[in-house]
Amino acid sequence: MVFFAVHLSFIGSFGFLISCNITLNPVSMILHVDRESAVKFALRNAQFNLTRKLMMQTPETNQEPSKHLALAVSPFKGKTGLRRLINAFGYSLEGFKAAFVHEDAFRQEVFLAIVLIPLAIYLDNTPVEQAMMIASVLLVLIVELLNSAIEAAVDHTSTDKHPLAKQAKDIGSAAVFIALLIVVTVWSLVLLG
Repeated sequence: MVFFAVHLSFIGSFGFLISCNITLNPVSMILHVDRESAVKFALRNAQFNLTRKLMMQTPETNQEPSKHLALAVSPFKGKTGLRRLINAFGYSLEGFKAAFVHEDAFRQEVFLAIVLIPLAIYLDNTPVEQAMMIASVLLVLIVELLNSAIEAAVDHTSTDKHPLAKQAKDIGSAAVFIALLIVVTVWSLVLLG
């Protein structure tokens, strides 16, 4: 049996994320649409992303899909090779610039890294200790970038106060706090140990 599924996600006119699923079983020719009115609205008024999954499964053996499972296809994917690497590098630079311009915490942590990384190299420690000290500082920058991305995505969805939005932002903040504790712990153990 071949199973075809499409998932539509779109932003409605009031900024709400609406999702629906369309499934088609070509053997029985049954078409099932969840939230039919949402689909009609999407086709008329919204931007939408299509992802499709093609699953091949034989009813006789009831085998699980393996390498025949097609991955979801994004319209933004398609560049390969060197062009993809160049684009990815450009997107990364744009991300660094956006975080540095718009996120005070990221700026402060970059300045901290500018001080701590040369200090870790300058101090008379073993190469492993230096690597741990530098890695802990870089971990803070990575976690802060992820936290900033979460906050931007939550704010894009809605700027209204919502318990789940607060929870997502608080969890991201907690991750940054743990990364900062790792810096303090690693540096303390190396310098005082």
